[in-house]
Amino acid sequence: MLKTITKAALASSLLMGLGGVAVASEALHELAKDASQWVMPTGDYANTRYSSLDKINKDNVSKMVPAWSFSTGVLRGHEGSPLVIGSTMYVHTPFPNIVYALDLADDATIKWKYEPKQDPNVIPVMCCDTVNRGVAYAPAEGDRPALVILDQADTTLVALNAETGEVVWSVKNGDPAKGETGTMAPQVINDKVLVGISGGEFGVRGRMTAYSLADGKEVWKAYSTGPDNEMLMNPEKTTELGKPVGKDSSLKTWEGDQWQIGGGATWGWLSYDPELNLVYYGTGNPSTWNPAQRPGDNKWSMTINARDADTGEAKWVYQMTPHDEWDYDGVNEMILADVTVDGTDHKALVHFDRNGFAYTLDRESGELLVAEKYDPAVNWATKVDMDKSSETYGRPLVVDQYSTEHNGEDVNSTGICPAALGTKDQQPAAYSPDTKLFYVPTNHVCMDYEPFRVAYTAGQPYVGATLSMYPAPNSHGGMGNFIAWDAGKGEIVWSLPEQFSVWSGALATKGGIVFYGTLEGYLKAVDAQTGEELYRYKTPSGIIGNVMTYEQDGKQMVGILSGIGGWAGIGLAAGLTDPNAGLGAVGGYAALSKYTALGGQLTVFTVPDQTASK
Repeated sequence: MLKTITKAALASSLLMGLGGVAVASEALHELAKDASQWVMPTGDYANTRYSSLDKINKDNVSKMVPAWSFSTGVLRGHEGSPLVIGSTMYVHTPFPNIVYALDLADDATIKWKYEPKQDPNVIPVMCCDTVNRGVAYAPAEGDRPALVILDQADTTLVALNAETGEVVWSVKNGDPAKGETGTMAPQVINDKVLVGISGGEFGVRGRMTAYSLADGKEVWKAYSTGPDNEMLMNPEKTTELGKPVGKDSSLKTWEGDQWQIGGGATWGWLSYDPELNLVYYGTGNPSTWNPAQRPGDNKWSMTINARDADTGEAKWVYQMTPHDEWDYDGVNEMILADVTVDGTDHKALVHFDRNGFAYTLDRESGELLVAEKYDPAVNWATKVDMDKSSETYGRPLVVDQYSTEHNGEDVNSTGICPAALGTKDQQPAAYSPDTKLFYVPTNHVCMDYEPFRVAYTAGQPYVGATLSMYPAPNSHGGMGNFIAWDAGKGEIVWSLPEQFSVWSGALATKGGIVFYGTLEGYLKAVDAQTGEELYRYKTPSGIIGNVMTYEQDGKQMVGILSGIGGWAGIGLAAGLTDPNAGLGAVGGYAALSKYTALGGQLTVFTVPDQTASK
């Protein structure tokens, strides 16, 4: 830990002349450049989930073996990944959100354990399992120690002393009595920690909040819906597709005061461009799932936000699915990379949306560059209109047959692709600067969707739809693919069929390989260029966690959390058997019980004899 504190202190001293505002952010950014560590939930600020480590590579990965494992003691869905800072690994769990600090220099012994005492009544208001997507790390600054920051299920944001596990400060970010819960991985940016809120299925009003690293005091809060001042939008300066959003851009798209229970939850991943000082994230589905009850575009649910990290003011926004009729929650990660489109280089943002379209935008201006389907099965819209002179520019062109509003309440619309869990859910993709490709875990699932009228009651489900899910017809028979994507052309380069959805976050490395996990529990390694499978190992439970890598004693290690659960595995995780339960997922993934069982384990792999790739 002394090594880590020294690095942070050095970065702090170099930045004293800047007034200290960006000290934590700069120090963390520098730590992230050290590939021997894994210091952010997203791998780096750009959310590439790429590592320059190459001692495990396509030439030797077939010899990879488990090096050690650790039981978390919790049997629910394990999303996210551990952090490694110096010689300490920080491991998190689903509810009750235990955090372990493991001493990698001493046989992974437990340095400290934090186990919050939470009211178990929060569990019934957690939509899709009791998951948590990871902790954040903030380097030491001045008198403040290095921090590990956890977003608890009960919405308590707690900062722990990274060395001792003692609580430094805590703040309540929401109210579970209203259906608000905490599941996301916070992100440290400048002198703040940013965190969103879950609860779109309970009619919450989504928001992103920045808290001071020094003491946990609120610095800014940006709502997804409502008046301009509460959304931190400037009607004349905040733009969508190059044009000012105008006054009351959200209020005009909701009926009455529906925006107050309008959803737009913010539980996904955060990216950050230090040069532009912009933070990027997506907002979720509008509430309720019955579109007939909320006429209008329902802005700014289903939206990519680019905000000033210091003030929260929105620079630009882009709504992917106006007036969502399918629960195509828009919170998936934004990956920042340099992408060439039609011969022009762009500082780009790439986003694989639940709605089945992969978007490439200029991350400074918000210009829409590419919008193409990344699963051929997608049928609810023919395309996204890319004609800048069109009245529907930037909007998906919806097919009436698959429009749940067009077909009406209490009518079962069938054969909609993708299903509500999207062509990809929150499981994050990876990007390799070596191949210039994005590696995407996907769902290959369709649904039947019947909306019905529902009344809002605080703290009660506010869904208003019955769903059933099944593999995409006329295809390979499975429910998932793992694909390589060219974001400049909007094309699939290669695609690997999987029996179940790929619910694991990917990892790309300089070793020419890409790692991902499967719901059956396999950790797989494939050739980054061709997709050829090079390695597989079955862990004790299904994988919905994100693969990470680090270096220990000169050897590259690969870590993955296994523990079936999440939306796809909710039937196993919660013991549900009604096919329509779990918002339709229980029936769709019923066969999972033949392949895996509940678990909660970290498995760390290595190759015994390593040499860097040539």
